[in-house]
Amino acid sequence: MEFASDRPRWRQVHEVIVERIRAGEYPPRSRVPSTVGLMGEFGIANVTAQKVLRQLRADGLIYTESGMGSFVSEAPTAG
Repeated sequence: MEFASDRPRWRQVHEVIVERIRAGEYPPRSRVPSTVGLMGEFGIANVTAQKVLRQLRADGLIYTESGMGSFVSEAPTAG
């Protein structure tokens, strides 16, 4: 992925994941990439990947089950 220099990388990755959720690529209750998965796919640092997942949770788009991973919420709320 080519990153724009005028916006933080975490925001750009966040936008990609949000779009995938909206498009149904990650349907409700499906697992989203882990921090390691995001790091590998987008070439970002662990801290950046954690920030992406933290913001997706804050947006109400995903939830995390301890020891299981992060999953798309039943009815994602971000608009």
